[in-house]
Amino acid sequence: MGKEFEIVREYEVAATPAQVWDAVTTGSGAWLWPMEFEPRLGGVVAGIGVITAWDPPHRLTSRAEDPNGLQGRPQTLNQVDHLIEPREGGRAAWVRYVHSGIFTDNWDDQYDGAGRHTDFYLHTLRQYLLHFTGLPAVHSDVQGPEASTKRGSFAEVGRALGVGGATVGDTVRVDLPGTGPVDAVLDYSDGHFLGLRTGDAMYRFFGRDAWGAPVGLALHRFATDAASSQEQARQAWQSWLDGLYA
Repeated sequence: MGKEFEIVREYEVAATPAQVWDAVTTGSGAWLWPMEFEPRLGGVVAGIGVITAWDPPHRLTSRAEDPNGLQGRPQTLNQVDHLIEPREGGRAAWVRYVHSGIFTDNWDDQYDGAGRHTDFYLHTLRQYLLHFTGLPAVHSDVQGPEASTKRGSFAEVGRALGVGGATVGDTVRVDLPGTGPVDAVLDYSDGHFLGLRTGDAMYRFFGRDAWGAPVGLALHRFATDAASSQEQARQAWQSWLDGLYA
């Protein structure tokens, strides 16, 4: 038996509504993952659903439903709505984000995981708008081995990076696989997720072991040579994750 859910977040960001709209709809993987938007009412968002509201740069809604489950997930309805409004002067935007739908299994875990992921993703969006606005990204997704699904595994990531004693906002010296030692800002850390930001990249670490899935990470790289070194970077981080849980 399915049960409805709704996750609502509101936030202000120092970006124009057009910049927020572009960040959400460009789909290069600058803050989330790469996706293609068919820019019209009734258009398709690859892997997400059908666009049911398209009013640039103010309203965007997508919806997907399948009684048999969405892409193998215990979810039969998924809707994501962005309402974007200008603040006075137009130099900032207020955003109301609503994620709703129906979960069919393990409702409490699904809801908890979705809410925590929402907070991390929207934080990454704001980081992008503050530090990399308008820049295309090269996105890579890396998943840890089966051993990383064990609850509590995510703590190894912070220890391996050497950021265990740092607090959000601190600049830390980290040795990044495939890159070497760099200074990075610890921009997010809540025990389940961890975010590092350098001058040309954002590194997002996901403790999905809390919900029975592998620890993973996403690379959002903005350097001019990011595309040519994408596979090298992905392999370096894959080896790092695999070695962490060997």
